[in-house]
Amino acid sequence: MAHSATTKLRPLHDQVLVKRSEDEQVQRSGIIIPDTAKEKPQEGQIMAVGTGKVREDGKTTPLELKPGDRVLFGKYTGSEITLDGEEYVVMKEADVLGVLGT
Repeated sequence: MAHSATTKLRPLHDQVLVKRSEDEQVQRSGIIIPDTAKEKPQEGQIMAVGTGKVREDGKTTPLELKPGDRVLFGKYTGSEITLDGEEYVVMKEADVLGVLGT
């Protein structure tokens, strides 16, 4: 599957589109953390994937990730974008650290 019908962006080649997981507003101790002090979560859901990595011989290697996968990624990975008021991160598949729940 090259892309998801829920987004209007189809990543190219070995790129993936990730929607960050919602971070909890209140910690277990009951302390509310203001938005300006919170770190963005490093976990998200794959919303769309590119067609695959193009090798030197011109053939395409398909991506292992697929829409719906829950993934972990680095803190400063990818480029943040906004589509229809929703925030996403576009990154290379190689920047994903791992898939959760498999």
